[in-house]
Amino acid sequence: MQPHFSKELRRYNYLSSEIDAAYHELSLSLGMPDSSMIVLYTICDAGDSCLLQDICRKSGVSKQTVNSALRKLESEGVIYLETVGTKNKKVCLTEYGKQLADRTAARIIQIENDIFASWEKEDVEKYLELGERYLHDLREKSKNISR
Repeated sequence: MQPHFSKELRRYNYLSSEIDAAYHELSLSLGMPDSSMIVLYTICDAGDSCLLQDICRKSGVSKQTVNSALRKLESEGVIYLETVGTKNKKVCLTEYGKQLADRTAARIIQIENDIFASWEKEDVEKYLELGERYLHDLREKSKNISR
């Protein structure tokens, strides 16, 4: 079966991959692998620490990739892990990690905030509303798919 790609779907896929490529280039220009940047970004979003399970859930990155990035960041003195309860771990930034996050992930967050601040409020709301609607519809329509 040859799938039909509408003009809109092709445009969406192009934009999605170009946005991913732009984030990849940002990570490279800041001297960090994508997976490490994603971990730092997710921790910054939560403050200066975050549950390990939240990093996996919020980033959409596999647990194996996150764990590899964490081992690397831990060996570099960027993060440390704390046990929380019987099964959870919290990922915390060291002082060095906070400084690194300020020089890397925080700069990306500032760029993103600047972009939204430069848009009309209605455009920001519409963009976010449509993104949420797309996500909701994708999840709903995916419920009936099986192998």
